[in-house]
Amino acid sequence: MAPWDVDRFFAVIEELVLCHSPSGVEGEVDRYIQQWLDNLGVDHRQDEADNIVVKIPGRTSDGAIAVTAHKDEIGGIVKGIEAAGCLQVRRLGGAYPWVYGEGVVDLLGDQETISGILSFGSRHVSHESPQKVQQEDKAVHWETAWVETKLSTVELVRAGIRPGTRMVVGKHRKRPFRLGDYIASYTLDNKASVAILLGLAEQVKNPPVDVYLVASAKEEVGAIGALYFSQRQRLSRLIALEICPLAKEYPIVDGPRPVLFAQDSYGLYDELLNREILSAASTVGVNLQQAVVSQFGSDASIAMKFGHVPRGACLSFPTQNTHGYEIAHLDAIANCLTVLTEYLSNGVAK
Repeated sequence: MAPWDVDRFFAVIEELVLCHSPSGVEGEVDRYIQQWLDNLGVDHRQDEADNIVVKIPGRTSDGAIAVTAHKDEIGGIVKGIEAAGCLQVRRLGGAYPWVYGEGVVDLLGDQETISGILSFGSRHVSHESPQKVQQEDKAVHWETAWVETKLSTVELVRAGIRPGTRMVVGKHRKRPFRLGDYIASYTLDNKASVAILLGLAEQVKNPPVDVYLVASAKEEVGAIGALYFSQRQRLSRLIALEICPLAKEYPIVDGPRPVLFAQDSYGLYDELLNREILSAASTVGVNLQQAVVSQFGSDASIAMKFGHVPRGACLSFPTQNTHGYEIAHLDAIANCLTVLTEYLSNGVAK
């Protein structure tokens, strides 16, 4: 098989990004992942919470470890259908309309996917129009945005558009862009991490303990998939693969060095597990960064908070514009695979 270099990562991430997967309606990316695993010839299953789970048998089943990468993405959810084909939408996960801007969005109807235009209203207006404050005083909110479809109510109903229908950025707007050593794209959170998970499925063989690779569902709306899995599968450790926000408030350097979290909004990560991962990184010559972040949670920190796992960690890659048009160094993504392959293969302490 081809090596997991930056070119392969870019290609796989591109394919994953182009699979729509708003939280709870993740079938398109499910089919991609399942076909990929079928081609690889590894055993996998989809559980009742829609997680896709790969089990790599270890030399012992004691002290099993899980690695998760959530497969869902943020977006919008239809709240109501108004006259003349206008849809009222609200956020799904941490989505902001001003991040997407006016443009094509896809609505994943029960019968078919249709496209519409996320709209904020005309600019040539006076203070008599509610849109004027968006030019001068405050950002656009979902309550003041809408989606134009130019379809009749009958046509929308026929397509299966209803309250609860998911909205995502139009597929033609999602194709990643290469910026030298960087990839720029919507939904690197968390399709790039899913690519790392697929690399682990290919590379990790006969680990010291059973390893579960989990493409987790509905993380953006509360880590629902990971909580379901970790409640039912006894684990000694859970490592989440994630993005890491780049911001002035965090002493994180952009580039090829992955980031290991010490704490996020849900609590502390496990110091012993972090030291084990740092040791594995040192073995393969990868220098990790460490950070404390806020306004952030992962499958691992949320599972720890609810007492599902005794030890959790989050390995991530530095990312600009998180929950927007994200930019990340391809070597940072590849280095996450290198570190975890070493850790799962040789560094797990029973």
